[in-house]
Amino acid sequence: MNARSGARVLVLAGLALLAGCQPTQPAGYPGYAEGEFVRVASPLAGTLATLAAERGAIVQKDAPLFTLESDQEQAAVAEAQARVTQARASLADLEKGRRPPEIAAAKAQLAQAQAALTQSAADLARTQKLVAEKFLPPQQLDQAKAARDRDSARVAELTEQVRIANLPARSDQIAAARAEAKAATDALAQAQWRVEQKTQAAPASGLVVDTLYRPGEFVAAGQPVVSLLPPANVKVRFYVPEPIVGTLRIGDTVSVRCDGCGKPIDAAIRFIAPQAEFTPPVIYSLQNRANLVFLVEAWPRAPSAALHPGLPVDVMLANK
Repeated sequence: MNARSGARVLVLAGLALLAGCQPTQPAGYPGYAEGEFVRVASPLAGTLATLAAERGAIVQKDAPLFTLESDQEQAAVAEAQARVTQARASLADLEKGRRPPEIAAAKAQLAQAQAALTQSAADLARTQKLVAEKFLPPQQLDQAKAARDRDSARVAELTEQVRIANLPARSDQIAAARAEAKAATDALAQAQWRVEQKTQAAPASGLVVDTLYRPGEFVAAGQPVVSLLPPANVKVRFYVPEPIVGTLRIGDTVSVRCDGCGKPIDAAIRFIAPQAEFTPPVIYSLQNRANLVFLVEAWPRAPSAALHPGLPVDVMLANK
C-alpha cells in the first residue's frame, strides 16, 4: 500500500467515525405507559371494619375489598321491616270485612229486630180490629202504628249493617293504606341499600395498587379506600409533531416498543389532542425538545403484562 492509498483509508475511516458520532433518528415517537386507576369508595361514611385487599394483590371481579361498620344501618333495616309488617297488616285488615264474631253479632241483632217487627205488626192488626169495634180509643191505633214503623226501620238499619259488615273498608281508606305500605317498603329498600353500600367489592379484576386506610380509621363519605388497576386500563401516551398529527385517525393501529416488552405491542389510537403543546420535559429528545407536539393516546388491543404505568415507550406509526 502506497502513501496515497494509506491516506485515503484514513480519510474514509475518519468520515465513518464522524458519521457514527452524528445523532441518529429515534426508533419511534417517545411516550410512556399510563394507568387509569379505579378508586373504590363507599358513598357513606363510617369506620373501616375490615380490609380484605392487600397492596400488590390480584383480585377478581366481585371479590370483597372492604367493609365499614354498619350497626346504625342494620338497626334502620330492622325498624323499616317492622313498619312494613305493620303497614301490610293494616292494609289486609281494611281489605277484608269485619271479623266473623262481629258479623254474627250483627246478624243476631237483626234477628231480634225482625222478631220485634213481627210482634208489632201483629199488635197493630189486633188494635185496628178493636178500634174498629169501638173497644179501644183511636189513640191506641196510632201507638201501634208507630211501634210497627219503629221496628220496621230498625230491621232496615240492621239489615244494612250486616251487608256493610261483609264489605271491605272504603276505597279511599284502602288507597291510603296501600300508599303507606308502599312508602314503608321503599323505606326498607333504602335502608337495605345503605347496608349494602357499607361493603364494597371489586368492580373489575385487577391489581391492588394501594390501600388508603387501615381498619379502625374513620372514612369520610366518597373517600377511596382501595385503588385498583385493571389490566385493560393501561394505555400509552405519546407525542407526535405537527406534520404527522393530521395523518392520524381514531382507530389507527400503532406498534409500541419498550424495554422488556419483547415483541412489539399492537395498540389502537383512541384520542388525539385537539391542541398542541410543548414537548413535556420527561421526553428527553434533542430533536423534538423545542417543537410543538400533539398528545395521542393508544390502548393495547390486548392487555399486556409488560406495560406498567410510567414505563417509557417508543411508538411506531403504521405506514407513516
